[in-house]
Amino acid sequence: MPKIVIPDDAPPVMGPSHAYRTLLDRAPVEYFDTLPRSEADLIERIGAAEIVINIRSSSRFTENVFAQCEQLQLLSLWGTGTDNVDLAAASRRGVTVTNTPGVSAISIAEHCLALLLSVARKIPRTDAEIRQGHWPRGGGAQMYGKTLGIIGLGAIGRRFAQLGQAIGMRVIAWTLHPNPALGFELVSLDELYRSSDVISLHLRLSAETRDLVGEREFATMKRSAILINTARGPIANEAALIEALLTGRIAGAGIDVFDVEPLPAGHPLTRLPNVVLTAHSAGVTPEALEAGLQMAVDNVFHFLAGHPTQVVAAPEGRL
Repeated sequence: MPKIVIPDDAPPVMGPSHAYRTLLDRAPVEYFDTLPRSEADLIERIGAAEIVINIRSSSRFTENVFAQCEQLQLLSLWGTGTDNVDLAAASRRGVTVTNTPGVSAISIAEHCLALLLSVARKIPRTDAEIRQGHWPRGGGAQMYGKTLGIIGLGAIGRRFAQLGQAIGMRVIAWTLHPNPALGFELVSLDELYRSSDVISLHLRLSAETRDLVGEREFATMKRSAILINTARGPIANEAALIEALLTGRIAGAGIDVFDVEPLPAGHPLTRLPNVVLTAHSAGVTPEALEAGLQMAVDNVFHFLAGHPTQVVAAPEGRL
């Protein structure tokens, strides 16, 4: 059997899973439940590996990592995001890269709805005041009849759009790959920013999407608008977001992802009353965790059987 390494299961999600047991039943695994301290440490852990199952996006697979890990054939990512992997370098170095799309879509979309309603109804603030002996009433916003703007119509964006429709919202959308068959009204980005009461981000982080929402975009939005981000922090420029929230340029935000994670103590976002924050946990439910981990393991089995699945990068000449 090829050498399989899991270099970064911290905090552990793969180790306690049923998916890991199915992997161990078929192959020996070198397993680490701590994060690599550096790129050199990551290379030391996986230098002799033919297959790597990557758990955390903090492990970055650069040109140098691929160059130093000459035995590597498959990088199986747990999760959808690929911004921690130089996909072009993987292809040049003969490495197949797979991921686990769609398995967390329901969980993340439900989390988006929870963030939206928490911000719109000011639930965390009201809860805190009641616990302090106050009795605040009113002040929340109803979402029925409002416009939900979805940026990105992948599996998560489509599912959240459906949930928005289910509570009576009008849905408009913009996507990198427009397809009217998806069944949602497609508009330009500027129109989406101008018209939406709620704007939700559902894109991968790339050079094209980094800082997609910045000072100009916030200035275009309604002052009553709410931003939801469960995709990647840098898609919305953090400084511009904080300024928009501080000045009332937008009404609020529900944020699950950040430029730096974990969010540093005392970060400006933690001091804003019109923000609801969660810890990059939108897809972390028992059901979504197990499904995604099992897909990451299945991607290994399929690769070994000669028919790789969920491929996002393949060796040059095999795309």
